Amino acid sequence: MNAYTESRAVRFGDRVVGDGQPCFITYEAGPTHDSLESAKALVAMAAESGADAVKFQIFDAERLVADKKQQFSYDILIDRESGETRTVEESLFEILRRRQLKESEWLELKKFSDSLDMAFFATIGFEEDLDLLVKMNCDSVKIASADVNHLPLIRQAAQTGMCIQLDTGNASLGEIETAVDTIRTEGSERIIIHQCPSGYPARLPSINLRIIETLRQMFPFPIAYSDHTPGSDMDIAAMVLGANLVEKTITFDRCTPSVEHIFSLEPAEAKSFIQQLRDVETAMGGSRRILHPEELSKRNNIRRSAFLRKGAEKGTRLADLEIEFRRPGSGVQPDLFEQWSDARLVRALDAGSMIRQEDVWNA
Repeated sequence: MNAYTESRAVRFGDRVVGDGQPCFITYEAGPTHDSLESAKALVAMAAESGADAVKFQIFDAERLVADKKQQFSYDILIDRESGETRTVEESLFEILRRRQLKESEWLELKKFSDSLDMAFFATIGFEEDLDLLVKMNCDSVKIASADVNHLPLIRQAAQTGMCIQLDTGNASLGEIETAVDTIRTEGSERIIIHQCPSGYPARLPSINLRIIETLRQMFPFPIAYSDHTPGSDMDIAAMVLGANLVEKTITFDRCTPSVEHIFSLEPAEAKSFIQQLRDVETAMGGSRRILHPEELSKRNNIRRSAFLRKGAEKGTRLADLEIEFRRPGSGVQPDLFEQWSDARLVRALDAGSMIRQEDVWNA
């Protein structure tokens, strides 16, 4: 696939994700809730923090996991102060079963999210889950990394008209291209491609943030980063490298002995996380150097102007003056003095005088 140069932007509800827009921040609550009540509380936490969207996971564990004894390995936090962790194994079926809600509960949760002006979407496992998202009037659906080659499901998702968020953990670039082509063949250009490192938490060598730059070169769509690490360092770096969307998991307690809590944001951190990203975003500025009046004023305070070492008569050429360059720079600065070397003084000036532009003929 050739590199694209078009402006990347996708509408997501009443928001826009893409270049030239504030980084879109999604808080992931799918792995860290265990009931409708806790799910609502996490939505409220996301809304209070200032996030743009909240995400869940809609899986039928009984249907999805054929081997109920299949084990899944992840780390949990044992002691908050020491940072002691332990690796545990648990049935994947049980992990997914904890996240299940009834259809009526999903509908209630979506209504609650709408009341808080929180964009709501979910990762899905089957076509029926897509039907539920359509019923809930969701504007986006996420395809899990494990399903990047599930072309029938991707095709069905594209046919809904929803914005497709494509996780790409453990996928080759060729598989990503195939998935994107499948979506586009269905007439959809509403695509967001996620770099999603594997691991719970992800290990540094697996994060590979520079793939964000590669994905930006390959595709004309917004690129996102789904984080599986503690803190904000990787998220800030991803945004600086061009990620248009950042997804971060939230929890009430990182010491909860279940998958993904260990690297999630707690309530006290959720708001500051967003502020950190916004501060860096502001500090990044733009690709053009624009000097504001305040900066110009401060700049002149530390730059230099030409000052006369000896008095000079009216009509004297600047090139013939005995001068030295001193602060401040509110007079004729060194570069202009050289350009105007043949210009002449319009009045006599005493020794120690700053040469100003109005003192120079033809300036």
